[in-house]
Amino acid sequence: MAKSESQAAETADTLQLITIYEISKILGSSLDLCKGMRDVLNLLSSHMHMCRCMIALVQDSGDVHIIGASGLSQDQIDRGRFRKGEGIIGQIIKTGLPIVIPNVADEPQFLNRTGSRELASGDVIAYVGIPIKIANETIGVVSVDRDMSAYRGSLQDDVRLLKMVANLISHTLRLHRHVATEREQLMHEQHRLQKEVRPVQGLVNVIGNSRPMQDVFGDVERAASVHSTVLLRGESGTGKEIIANAIHQLSPRRNGPFVRVNCGALSETLLESELFGHEKGAFTGATTERKGRFELADGGTLFLDEIGEISPAFQVKLLRVLQEREFERVGGNTPIRVDVRLIAATNRNLEAAVTEGDFRADLYFRINVISIILPPLRERREDIAPLVEHFLERFNRTNGRQVSLSPEAMQIMTDCYWPGNVRELENCVERTAAMTKGKTIQDINLPCQRNMCLSMALRPVTQMVSPTPKLPESASAPLPARDAASHRHGEEAPQFASTREKLIWAMEECGWVQAKAARFLGMTTRQMNYALQKYNIEIKRL
Repeated sequence: MAKSESQAAETADTLQLITIYEISKILGSSLDLCKGMRDVLNLLSSHMHMCRCMIALVQDSGDVHIIGASGLSQDQIDRGRFRKGEGIIGQIIKTGLPIVIPNVADEPQFLNRTGSRELASGDVIAYVGIPIKIANETIGVVSVDRDMSAYRGSLQDDVRLLKMVANLISHTLRLHRHVATEREQLMHEQHRLQKEVRPVQGLVNVIGNSRPMQDVFGDVERAASVHSTVLLRGESGTGKEIIANAIHQLSPRRNGPFVRVNCGALSETLLESELFGHEKGAFTGATTERKGRFELADGGTLFLDEIGEISPAFQVKLLRVLQEREFERVGGNTPIRVDVRLIAATNRNLEAAVTEGDFRADLYFRINVISIILPPLRERREDIAPLVEHFLERFNRTNGRQVSLSPEAMQIMTDCYWPGNVRELENCVERTAAMTKGKTIQDINLPCQRNMCLSMALRPVTQMVSPTPKLPESASAPLPARDAASHRHGEEAPQFASTREKLIWAMEECGWVQAKAARFLGMTTRQMNYALQKYNIEIKRL
């Protein structure tokens, strides 16, 4: 008899172990939390012969709802709702302690809220409820019923088993919460990034898929939504006027005028008349009254390009207008008020100009409210190819041509320094396309490959603010051996102590012809020119 009881206990332990293992597999493999919970409860019912297996969880409102059950109808599950402290489930949530009831018919606090038990039938039904906890906080209850008339085991065995089940459920719920939180954070971050880098809709004639330009587009979109003064900064040719127009077109003032003034192209007297207007007879030649650009831009946007070039005396007059939004025409004394949004642009270092006394600090702070820096073309090289294609397509459309660009020529243009930025690139494409005899622009057709690129003269100046280009590996590596026809004495290339010596030797061997020396070294003419500048090698004229 004792042996039989021992075997039965061993069988029960094995069954519990198998049940826990199967539950862990279910919870570890299911991404559907509710389905996983139902499968766990069905497993408890089938393997352990438990009745009315339920899982109830605390909701955001603080109430406790049954979210899954085995042996209950959907109506009974829907009725299984408790407030904190209400009924046995409410007590477990409140105290965080397991509760075992040998006979639910004898327990007055047992509410039978689901109505799934027939308490008046006389059957002895036991109840076991175990808290589900995360970080010492009770977030739910797993519970089962036992029909004691057919059960020969111990309720303490059920408590032990259900504690392990509750622990597994707790880990699963914590993992799902963590995943849900991370997913929400990722979606929020993705939404934020998409909003920041989304290309601005409505920017005409602006090409820029690079990250620096996407950042600019995001700044433009945000700046356009307010009425603050904007200062566009960047090198000459970066497209400040186009960006200014884009800000206007995206702003609430889009239906108003967009008026442009190049401050660097006018003298102080002409600039004052141009901006503020003049009365009839204000000066010689003023035969009629004339409105200034501030008046013409009323209700819209005024774009002051090259604002860093205005004189200190005129800076005082401009500052007053920006502060008061009020001015008088030249030769007049009647104040005129305007509603104008100002966008200024400059390629100067205004901070240095303020330090040197060339630009008023109060005017600087007045115009530098929202600052947008436009990157030079060399810092967004991935935009060069689309820009070249755009300019070439426009050239073909305007001139009735069908000129294309070879991959080698496109690579050279992509690698070029472009000190004049987009404006220089546009001019280079148009000039090369116009002077190319065939239908395809080859690398040799580019001015820089024939020492005809005038912007090369700007290179030493721009090197002060930009990194020095690296010498190609072909120039720093050992020189290749040449064939007998190209070597005066047929000997192999000598070894040199420095790259500078190699360059001088190659130039001497090629009669100081850069293009020939570049081919000799396996370099382009442009790279050779940069190398000669970098190592300060003076070109000899033979």
